[in-house]
Amino acid sequence: MKQEERYIQPQNTREALLLIQKLFNSYRNAPLTQELLSYHNNLIFRLGSDIHDAAVKEGQETQLEDLSNLSAAMRRWTTIRLSGRPFNFKLRHFKLVSDQTPKFKRRVHKIHQSGSHRASRH
Repeated sequence: MKQEERYIQPQNTREALLLIQKLFNSYRNAPLTQELLSYHNNLIFRLGSDIHDAAVKEGQETQLEDLSNLSAAMRRWTTIRLSGRPFNFKLRHFKLVSDQTPKFKRRVHKIHQSGSHRASRH
């Protein structure tokens, strides 16, 4: 296996940000080790260097904003986990979202009407 085939090569900035978000969400609740912390700091460094330069070349303001949101959220993870507290967030659309949002179940019930007119009864 060649060295180039071992790593995933994103085609643009958006793809790289989505990949890092997916990686972060996979290890956010893992036990904190020195290896994980160095991996996490390497991702933050990549966001600030390589990916930032590529975003500037692409010239899209939304990518730069998403990049800053993602790196700030990842730095926040570092401070929370190093203080020994649990991290109850996940990244969604490059922003931190609470993990404990209530989920509402909804059952659709047809009330003797024609077609697809449905009412929900809670």
